[in-house]
Amino acid sequence: MVFRLVQALLSPLGFVGTWLWGLSLVREARRTGSSATVLASCYPRWIMHHLRQRWDAPCVRLMKVLPGPVRLGLRYATVPTIVAHAVTGYVPKPFRYPYQGQPPMMHQPVARTTFHDEALARHLPGVEQLVVLGAGFDTRSYRLPAGSAVRCFEVDTPGTQRIKREALSRAGVSAEHVTFVPANFEEKDWFARLVEAGFDPARPTYFLWESVTMYLDREAVERTLRRVSAPGSVVAFDYFTTVILRSNDPYSTYARWAAARIKEPFVFGIDQEDVAGFLEACGLRMEEQRSFNQDPVMAGFVTATVL
Repeated sequence: MVFRLVQALLSPLGFVGTWLWGLSLVREARRTGSSATVLASCYPRWIMHHLRQRWDAPCVRLMKVLPGPVRLGLRYATVPTIVAHAVTGYVPKPFRYPYQGQPPMMHQPVARTTFHDEALARHLPGVEQLVVLGAGFDTRSYRLPAGSAVRCFEVDTPGTQRIKREALSRAGVSAEHVTFVPANFEEKDWFARLVEAGFDPARPTYFLWESVTMYLDREAVERTLRRVSAPGSVVAFDYFTTVILRSNDPYSTYARWAAARIKEPFVFGIDQEDVAGFLEACGLRMEEQRSFNQDPVMAGFVTATVL
């Protein structure tokens, strides 16, 4: 009760921060030519770090060097929860995923981050390379265990990578062990560029593909998944179901509108019961599937291995 009271008292600041955060992301995307969603994943990682649920010092350091409106928006948007936690020690349900009950889609970004963290930790000892597809401001390459021999590659558009590399340098986060590969997944030569950068397609690799598939067409998704072919390799990704693409419920309608407004519309969706067959057609075997927002299922998380 005390936690909710503190949250409520600070909610005006959180409301202002949420709007400032969203508008500043769109403005920066237009100014730099990068994706408007490139920094969106920083939100759950920032707040989970401050709630002591997920260590991510690289993310915190990166946020300190981003443009003022972006920093202020994130701080104000999250201060009600962070302060309420500091006062009470209580951790809200979204940041304790998985939990009992039906999670709303508003909790999907945090749940997605948790799923991918756990899957990567489970598979990292068995792979030699880590490829973060559509990396954006993902920080997992900078959070690997000390002494890790895993080679890291990040694939993303040239504009996004330029901004990230500048931010990493200003933040003092070492990227010497990371190979940046500028490419677009809707271009057929992205994999060739990865190989040219030093990636070995014959070595077991972990492909991390977070919050990307919904923005691509089906052909691009299939083409990317078929590139995971070396024995021992794993791909982890998340997806929206066709409910998000077609339903008129309030969340789906708003999500489609917001995505269209920033010119990054949702394109690809696949229903839960079709995922295993879809993966098999791409030469993969589903290892784990976790649905999200039951009745109807609106999203899901998957890890798959080479057949």
